[in-house]
Amino acid sequence: MGNTIVALKGVNKWYGSNHVVKDLNLEVAEGEFLTLLGPSGCGKTTTLRMIAGFEDVTSGRIEVQGESVDEKEPYQRDVNTVFQSYSLFPHLNVFDNIAYGPRIKKIPKEQIEQDVEEMLRLVQMTGYEKRKPDALSGGQKQRIAIARALINNPRVLLLDEPLGALDLKLRKQMQIELKRLQKKLGITFIYVTHDQEEAMSMSDRIAVMKDGIILQIDKPTEIYDRPNCRFVADFIGESNILSGAVTEICGDILTVMTPDGEVQTRGKGFALGEEVDISVRTEYLTCTTEPPDGFSLKVKIRDFTNMGTVIKTSVMTESSKELRISAFEQDESLQEGQEVYLSWKPEKSVPIHRDQKEATV
Repeated sequence: MGNTIVALKGVNKWYGSNHVVKDLNLEVAEGEFLTLLGPSGCGKTTTLRMIAGFEDVTSGRIEVQGESVDEKEPYQRDVNTVFQSYSLFPHLNVFDNIAYGPRIKKIPKEQIEQDVEEMLRLVQMTGYEKRKPDALSGGQKQRIAIARALINNPRVLLLDEPLGALDLKLRKQMQIELKRLQKKLGITFIYVTHDQEEAMSMSDRIAVMKDGIILQIDKPTEIYDRPNCRFVADFIGESNILSGAVTEICGDILTVMTPDGEVQTRGKGFALGEEVDISVRTEYLTCTTEPPDGFSLKVKIRDFTNMGTVIKTSVMTESSKELRISAFEQDESLQEGQEVYLSWKPEKSVPIHRDQKEATV
């Protein structure tokens, strides 16, 4: 990663008595693809709009390239924004939509024509110059919106759920193309989404937000494999969360008593008797008809669901807690209603302090 290009320092945003963004500190590296991920109302879009200049900061400081932008208008910040709604001018054709920014800047006509042609090539829309927005599909409109932002050569591109209005297949296609485009151009992308799969597939780093704070910021694999709190574990991917108290510590292996029996996990910094949550991804659980070596929980198979790429198995513990398992193939020896033994490798689970407060990183 390069040098810091965007920095938020102690940023707060209040709407009346509603504290939307809380003492936010964030550094984004030059050339990085950073995603702000979280549920609706967590403050991610407000954060993006403050960087863009569409919302004022209540307190704190936002810097772009080391310089405060709090007193600058949006067009003075060397950032551009792409919205979910496209925001294309309906009365202008594709060429004129893309050329709008350079014309405002009084760029020479010949240069504008070359730049528009290059942008159309980049977003694979060559030949669409004369079409109006109402003659384009949703995916094509979004490509033009991206081209219109990129032609201004911004140091930072802000994207507010730009693929949210597209159907699933087109959204996945655009995810791949956006990431390729970002890598090719080397522009810093700050991306907002509530779709954790989208964030996982595109980002260099993910900042998981809740209630106006960043709970965890790291590489996608680290956030997936090592969530630092229950919310992140539950929000990213599919996890089973079991609760209990630590009854034995042997090195970094913890034995935890749950309502359904003893299980094991791996972690450091925990105490005997401490109440913990254990996060186990659905793909790391195994069902067997005989008790495996080590620990296991006795469960009953509830049902199977074929999701196309994976088979999801739902099981019920003796305390009536539902757990989910994902596998590429269905074990034909297992049947609905059958009692089996559920287990996992301790290192494939994550213990989480129960009393750990979700706070800014």
